[in-house]
Amino acid sequence: MIYDVRQTTTCSYATPVAHARHVLRLTPVSRHGERVHVAALQIAPEPAHRREGQDFFGNRLTWIEVAEPHETLTVKLAARVAVDALVEPAPHTTPAWEAVREEAFSTSDIGPLSPAHFLFPSRLVSLDPEIRDYIRQSFPPERAVLDAAIELIARIKSDMVYEIGATTVTTTPPMSFALRRGVCQDFAHIMISGLRGIGLPAAYVSGYLRTLPRTDPTRLQGADAMHAWVLLWCGSAAGWIGLDPTNAVLASEEHVTLAIGRDYTDVAPMDGVVFGTGGQQIDVSVNVTPAG
Repeated sequence: MIYDVRQTTTCSYATPVAHARHVLRLTPVSRHGERVHVAALQIAPEPAHRREGQDFFGNRLTWIEVAEPHETLTVKLAARVAVDALVEPAPHTTPAWEAVREEAFSTSDIGPLSPAHFLFPSRLVSLDPEIRDYIRQSFPPERAVLDAAIELIARIKSDMVYEIGATTVTTTPPMSFALRRGVCQDFAHIMISGLRGIGLPAAYVSGYLRTLPRTDPTRLQGADAMHAWVLLWCGSAAGWIGLDPTNAVLASEEHVTLAIGRDYTDVAPMDGVVFGTGGQQIDVSVNVTPAG
């Protein structure tokens, strides 16, 4: 499937900002199963300085400096991305989760997508014992890793309430787990915390879902906004497989990847510093439709 992706991010400030520096993670890159035909960022006001690069995990970074006073900052992404159809192994044919754990901890690979980077606590994801015990219920001895993970995302969707505003971007997994509510970021962080807690490599993915009318019964929760899901390493043969705990589905051709990291802090779409007073408001609109 080939998609046209449009995202507009607008930062509005209570008082004019005299100077600002930001790092943007808003440009998709080609990855396994996904090819970027074209991608461009339009930024207003025009930055005085701008440079492009990438981080350790291969995500595209754009550093900008806005030197003129401004009351709003608008970043528009326009991209055309091809996403391959989902081809995953039969869940019962994947290795037992204990074998995956053993392989992950014994790896000598230190490349960007090595499982070694996704086994331990990160800035927003602690290894919480209550979450670990919750996740372990789906992972009895010798169960196939993907089979267990599919049960897990169904349990998360059943047990957690999707509620915008119940949490913030800084809410930790133990907090959202205790609330039993949150949004896609929270559900991804909870799942990652529990998987790492039992020794399985899990990565955080930011991206998009295909836009469908609100009346469409196949519409996934979290469309029309930035979305988050989880990559689980299922051993060297099966590799990384995407799982969406918000919708209890495997990440498929309806999921468009933007960035991959250990948690949200690695893939935050916009970081930076502004020189000004007063508050700010960020509005994001997303549209992901098949290319015409």
